[in-house]
Amino acid sequence: MTRKFSAAEVEEFFSRFAERNPDPRSELIYKNPYTLLVAVVLSAQATDKSVNKATDPLFVHIDTPAKMVAYGETKLRNAIRTIGLYRGKAKNVIALSKILIEEHEGQVPHDRDELQKLPGVGRKTANVVLNVAYGEPTIAVDTHIFRVANRTGIAPGKDPREVEDKLETVVPEKFKLHAHHWLILHGRYVCVARKPKCPECIVRDLCRYPSKTRPDDFAPKTSRGRAP
Repeated sequence: MTRKFSAAEVEEFFSRFAERNPDPRSELIYKNPYTLLVAVVLSAQATDKSVNKATDPLFVHIDTPAKMVAYGETKLRNAIRTIGLYRGKAKNVIALSKILIEEHEGQVPHDRDELQKLPGVGRKTANVVLNVAYGEPTIAVDTHIFRVANRTGIAPGKDPREVEDKLETVVPEKFKLHAHHWLILHGRYVCVARKPKCPECIVRDLCRYPSKTRPDDFAPKTSRGRAP
């Protein structure tokens, strides 16, 4: 069985991320809580880069639920057609915009349960909005955080909710506000899925992953499969 992190190790783990990047930010482009909500809904099974490419021109003119409803589903669908699952996402964005107007005076609710009632909004999306827009110390577990939590052993779990609950338990309060971003950025750029960049990892000595990569693993191969 993998040895659990001690409290001192958890402290050291997040202290290193805090020292390296004391004020991490979302890579999604947004103007206000509403455009953040839309961007996060669109980011499901899509990269932030692809979402930003589609929403950058969109958010210049469409930045409120009322403007989005007036814009209409057809135009929105065409505007985001480069994003995966764009038809369903366009439908959800128009629907949630109408609900925000009818039930929340056009404002994005500062409440997880109310957020999760919106079309296309699950717990992960709600946690992102609460964290990024409202400064709540929530942890939204996506595929990157799920992988990092399990691979490093800091908060292993069989599903995103179990990982979230474990992170909520082990992460010290002073690190909770930024823990989400540190872990997602680490998973996106260092602890990647196929071949983690362990030589570049700032927590490699704390990580419990048994198959850490070495610098040799990234050396260019010759035609015979050997490094030159």
